[in-house]
Amino acid sequence: MSNNNIRKSLIATALAGAVTLVSGVALAASVADITKAGADNAKAQAASQEKVNNIYEQSQELLAEYRALVEQTENLKVYNDNVNEQVKNQVEEIDSLQKQIGTIEGTKQGIIPLMTKMVDTLEAFIKADMPIDLTKRLERVQHLREYLVNPSINTSEQYRLVLDAYKIEKNLGTVVATYTDKLNVDGQERTVNFVYVGRIAFLALSTDDKHAWMWNKKTNAWEELDPEYLESTKMAVRVAGKQAAPELLKLPVFAAE
Repeated sequence: MSNNNIRKSLIATALAGAVTLVSGVALAASVADITKAGADNAKAQAASQEKVNNIYEQSQELLAEYRALVEQTENLKVYNDNVNEQVKNQVEEIDSLQKQIGTIEGTKQGIIPLMTKMVDTLEAFIKADMPIDLTKRLERVQHLREYLVNPSINTSEQYRLVLDAYKIEKNLGTVVATYTDKLNVDGQERTVNFVYVGRIAFLALSTDDKHAWMWNKKTNAWEELDPEYLESTKMAVRVAGKQAAPELLKLPVFAAE
């Protein structure tokens, strides 16, 4: 073989080797990129799965809380319905007596003892009830006693006043209201904002909004609430005071047994 042919063969062999080397390098780079992309994709999928797991756990917690609230609401409804039924029966009994009485002035001797008994029953009910605006309610009872012995008030008017007092007590279980008064806490008297949701929940909020209490119907005593209920108690006071629009409130309550 001539020198020229040998030289051409060596050049061709070198070029082929160079092409093979370049192809190998490119292939290695492609594999590395693919491997890195796969790893990045796996990390992204793991992060997405973790987010899905977190959302699922949160949804399960919310579902459990919702079920507990539904059960508590049902218990409260049973209790409230029971109290309303008792008051309703009392009002129906009063209405029935009113129809039987007819002309009150003609049966004055029998009516006065009846009204006295009704006032006694009302006072006993108030003292056994939640201490909502207790001072005002007991003052109303005392005024009734004064009306019954006031000769300038006729019997029919006295009877109407007694019935009005019963209706006020009945309506107390259906309203949301707030008022300011004193609360004795650990032997210290402090000014607080009381708020009540019918006869379901009765709470108190300090004027600096740093402490809140709830009336425990089982122990007949005030109990300080955990900080988590401060915001909802403040909102309840605002809603009851017409300073905020009504909304769903998370309030601590004791379900009826």
